[in-house]
Amino acid sequence: RGDGIIWMDETNCTGMESTLSACRARPWGINNCYHGEDAGVVCSGSAVSTFAPVRLVDGPGRCAGRVEVFHNEKWGTVCDDSWDFMDAKVVCRQLDCGTVVMAPRRAHFGQGQGPIWLDDVRCMGTEAALSECRTKGWGVHGCEHGEDAGVVCS
Repeated sequence: RGDGIIWMDETNCTGMESTLSACRARPWGINNCYHGEDAGVVCSGSAVSTFAPVRLVDGPGRCAGRVEVFHNEKWGTVCDDSWDFMDAKVVCRQLDCGTVVMAPRRAHFGQGQGPIWLDDVRCMGTEAALSECRTKGWGVHGCEHGEDAGVVCS
């Protein structure tokens, strides 16, 4: 709980802004708030982050390949049901690999092994990590490895 001046109120960010002050909000310092409404954040690089790590494998480099996610001490794949540019965009952001070029499906980078961790991934495109996106749940799928999702980032 803070004290002093409340600088921002009714803040509305799209996720594409480079700074918080670039988000739409009421004029600077104009508010109808009290400190019980103070907002906070947890950044992806923090010690309390619970984002599942991702990697791209069997592609031409670090920023292109089959999507794999680390969960329960094992790497597993992502099924391509509903896989699209928004999902791939989040993977590119999480890996600091630039913008999405392609979101290939049908095991474009070869079939993975082990668990299929995610299916019906539905990202808005603003998430910091793939594990923040809506899915059927960890390990819940109706897929085979011939449906492994891929990503090509810039």
